Amino acid sequence: MKKAITTIDRFTDLSGRAVSYLSLALVLLIGVDVALRYLFNWTSSANQELEWHLFAALFLLGAAYTLRHDKHVRVDLFYSQFSESQKGWVNFIGTVIFLIPFCLVIIWTSIPFVIDAWQISESSAEPGGLPHRFLVKSTIPIGAILLLIQAISLTLFSLSQILKKHS
Repeated sequence: MKKAITTIDRFTDLSGRAVSYLSLALVLLIGVDVALRYLFNWTSSANQELEWHLFAALFLLGAAYTLRHDKHVRVDLFYSQFSESQKGWVNFIGTVIFLIPFCLVIIWTSIPFVIDAWQISESSAEPGGLPHRFLVKSTIPIGAILLLIQAISLTLFSLSQILKKHS
């Protein structure tokens, strides 16, 4: 179990570091967009769309890394006061009942949506917009798969916390 957790966590760290470069690209793009708008009174639909494409990819592909490092949003009224075993139970139940089924639903429902986008080579409807919108739509199931893989690691880790208490 420990080897599986370590392998998944390493994979998530690797993918998260790779995705983090999208942040740099997004910041640079926004900076250029703002400079062009205010210095030259020029804007572009393609720039605007690329900003939200990068943000969407960053959010979707970075979710697993966020979960891995416990930096996701949590309503922490009691959790911080819980023992490791109690945290294990909360994470185990939450992951098995909510996160894993959520990931499976997203994967299941998004794949036909993405296939359709690829088959028609979907692009922006905006004049001057970006081609290849199907690429950003592909990050939906990919992000859900990455999150599902990390959810499996979290489930195993939580189970080990629970079993440690009872052994």
